[in-house]
Amino acid sequence: MDGEKRPELASLLQTLPPVEFGCIYGSSLHPNNSDKTSMIDYILGVADPLEWHAENLKMNRNHYASWMVHLGGERLITGVADHIGVGVHFNPFVSHENQMFKYGVVRTHDLVQDILEWKRFYLSGRLQKPVNVIVDNLDIEKLNSVNLKAVTSAALILLPSKFSEEELYAKICSLSYMGDLRMLFAEDKNKVKKIVQGQFHLFQRMYSPLLEEFAARDLFRLSTSVDKKVNIVQDCGLSTTGSLVSYLPSTVRSKMGIKLGEEKVFDESGRAARKVLLKSDEAAYYVRNILRNKVMVSSARQAVAGLVTAGAVHGFKYLGNKMHKAWKSWLV
Repeated sequence: MDGEKRPELASLLQTLPPVEFGCIYGSSLHPNNSDKTSMIDYILGVADPLEWHAENLKMNRNHYASWMVHLGGERLITGVADHIGVGVHFNPFVSHENQMFKYGVVRTHDLVQDILEWKRFYLSGRLQKPVNVIVDNLDIEKLNSVNLKAVTSAALILLPSKFSEEELYAKICSLSYMGDLRMLFAEDKNKVKKIVQGQFHLFQRMYSPLLEEFAARDLFRLSTSVDKKVNIVQDCGLSTTGSLVSYLPSTVRSKMGIKLGEEKVFDESGRAARKVLLKSDEAAYYVRNILRNKVMVSSARQAVAGLVTAGAVHGFKYLGNKMHKAWKSWLV
């Protein structure tokens, strides 16, 4: 899941308390991105956010909104993240070596839970796109393979019988934005297209092994056109749809459960199991609505938490930057 290795982007970590996991995501990974004014985005996983923020307040007090520091410090910071947001505290507009940074701090347990179960479908969505992993003491990158297989399955359920490799990555990328209220007024309408086209070879590096695995399991067929583009043809029958649904996290399957037909089958070890029997269009309907609702709730909670924790000046500055980019994209 690594993006291009650019050591200069990781320099901020040297000024922060130690972390268990750290990665860079977002526009800074675009190979052709030359915008030095854009922030470099981090996700940082730590064992205990309360202890980590307490230490960071001693080292980098100016990274935090002054009112949070004075009124509650680390307890208020983690309380807002956990009870208003989705467990992540972001410090935006952090200046370091003539570059602006934004870093989000999350409890590593919560990060793993979201990766494996899509409880919030927030950080898991970030890790479905190319990132540059710079610290990984807990082998999060290996765990993320479950997340990648699940999102590939969800995308396939939502796609027609024939599509291109680029369309697959666009669908994967779009899932974590479905239902995001910011997409209505504060995000570039071409965001998904720009991400996929700007980082296409990074998506290939992430997903090529999965495409080969799915093809080997006869879930679809790969072919290459004369212009060397990869095209995909998938079987949308009951058996294939059932296999794809089985790769989805339990939080998604449980919400589909009352709608699913099942049959008793035996796995490779001879143990009895349940196999989903669901038409592809029905599966697509449930997956789309379940994920949209998850994203809508998580993005709204985090947006409120972000405005609270960033402070009035930084909060409206960040929102203003987002809205400016959004309006530019709509005027093109």
